[in-house]
Amino acid sequence: LVFASFILFNSPQAAKMPLAVDLLHPRKEDEARKHKLKRLVQSPNSFFMDVRCPGCANISTVFSHAQTVVLCGDCSQVLCQPTGGKARLTEGCSFRKKKMF
Repeated sequence: LVFASFILFNSPQAAKMPLAVDLLHPRKEDEARKHKLKRLVQSPNSFFMDVRCPGCANISTVFSHAQTVVLCGDCSQVLCQPTGGKARLTEGCSFRKKKMF
């Protein structure tokens, strides 16, 4: 039994068997599903975004995981409300991610 397992694992066919996934070049969809610390290159899930107020068209910078209610500086309309994770934008608000650098 020990000799049979030695032949099985040290055979040339076992050395040529490819992996099911490429570990050096993972797909973006797979990386996005992973935890932020388990990715090939660690990156945060949070970001800053420019949010346009639907009432006065003023642009405000909001954190994606804001923990407080964010109001517009000009018209005091609610831009987003906190949830357990990402902040929920109110209807009519549009946003874009800010560049990191």
